[in-house]
Amino acid sequence: MSQPTVLLLARADGSRVANSFKATSLSAADPFMDARQVAHTGADGVSAGIVDASEVFDCDDFPHTEVVVVHIGHVTLKTQEQTLELGVGASAVIGRGTALRVDAQPGTRWAFCAVNTVKPTPGLTLLDPLAMLSPSAAPEPQILIGPTPQCRSRNAFEDSTTDLRVGVWDSTPYERHGRPHKLNELMHLIEGSVTLLGPDGTSLTVNTGDSVFVPQGAPCAWKSTRYVRKVYAVK
Repeated sequence: MSQPTVLLLARADGSRVANSFKATSLSAADPFMDARQVAHTGADGVSAGIVDASEVFDCDDFPHTEVVVVHIGHVTLKTQEQTLELGVGASAVIGRGTALRVDAQPGTRWAFCAVNTVKPTPGLTLLDPLAMLSPSAAPEPQILIGPTPQCRSRNAFEDSTTDLRVGVWDSTPYERHGRPHKLNELMHLIEGSVTLLGPDGTSLTVNTGDSVFVPQGAPCAWKSTRYVRKVYAVK
């Protein structure tokens, strides 16, 4: 069985990446089934990839919970209660069970992380990149290389049934040794840059505006030399 690895989903400029994507749906009810390109599908119900869309989608009962990060174009998410206009760099959560219209301008692309769940959590959650954050735990001292960083975070969306948490995190620069990633994580950098290093010496530099997915168990080290702020979706 192959070891999970860090997956680059989309660059800030919208250019194609080298990862292998599979054109497939997440379920028979997937409203984006003809537009979805999947890079990761886990046995735990977590999927990640990109959607290339240029049309209007109507859905009475959204079949899963999906985190959306726009990389090209513009998408409108509309329910009876809310309308979210998402341009490049904007992100939001579509809750399981939401009745909505999704209007994607021609050539729109977004990165996604989707989680299967039985319990409905209907509604839209806009992720504010400038959200006020509170102090949060730093990496364990035994894996740090150098000083302990100051980390902060804020959950904007939580699903207690699946343990999915989505929000914003930031940190002062730090470096740590490699270890298997504790959770599945979609990571979209709002500010800064980080290099993720594999045990075989490979490295991936994630810059402002890039989106990556780190599967649970994927070994990687972290090295950032300046302030980093990111949107996260972890499960």
